Amino acid sequence: MIKSMTGYGKSTMQIGLRQYQVEIKSVNHRYSDVNIKMPRVISYLEEDVKKQILSKISRGKIDVFITYENSSSEANEIKINKEIAKMYIKELKNLAKEENILANIEVTDISKFPDVLTIKSNSDDETIKNELLNTVNNAIDNLVNMRKQEGEKISCDLLQRLEYVENKTMEISAKSTGLIEEYVVKLEERIKELLKTEEIDKTRIAQEVVIYADKCSIEEEITRLKSHIFQFRNLITSNNEEPKGKKIDFLIQEMNRETNTIGSKANNLEIVNGVIEIKTQLEDIREQVQNIE
Repeated sequence: MIKSMTGYGKSTMQIGLRQYQVEIKSVNHRYSDVNIKMPRVISYLEEDVKKQILSKISRGKIDVFITYENSSSEANEIKINKEIAKMYIKELKNLAKEENILANIEVTDISKFPDVLTIKSNSDDETIKNELLNTVNNAIDNLVNMRKQEGEKISCDLLQRLEYVENKTMEISAKSTGLIEEYVVKLEERIKELLKTEEIDKTRIAQEVVIYADKCSIEEEITRLKSHIFQFRNLITSNNEEPKGKKIDFLIQEMNRETNTIGSKANNLEIVNGVIEIKTQLEDIREQVQNIE
């Protein structure tokens, strides 16, 4: 089972006069990047929310939007920091005196300055924490379910493309077995044409064939490519839910490397065309894999 990094989850919870709403959106990203927007009155819970999310989502750019409302008249209490307010007033008066301007200071002006007014929640912090994290957990579950559904569709596409790559690999493997014999025939014909004689030094021919076989053999590359295909398929079809995107991305790189080597060694048009087709499919697979967790 593989999971996409793209998803959306939402959850709303009403408990008494308190209402919570959590929306989570995720897209593909090389690592985990969590951005949380939440009301200031419960901002002290941001780290707990982040831990909850990362416990279930290991990769992706994740945007979290949280709203919280408490309709109780005693839910919040506004505090005035008089010491800070007095410091603002003092400095403003000093500035007015130095610059010879009127110090027309209103209370409403002072209240807008940072840290003069603070809102304190009178609700039990532990209760709010548990309620919020339960809402977050429900939103995460909805997000993960969507990522799984998209992951299933990606899996089907990858398996089809992987089967095509495997078939082309088998065709190349079958074609490569007759390359040596073809080379011997062509070499003998070429020598006869150049020397205009039927007598050919078989020892010299054998030496040339050995050199050619050593230079152009692609058996090792074919074997490794088949192994990578086997591992790729196992990763996609296994039932464990661990993140697999980076492992699959590594296998794609290795498959590309083996395919490039086959193409550089092959002295046959059909094999070269097969390599081009494999590389085209691998590029499409690589683009799909970028969205796998």
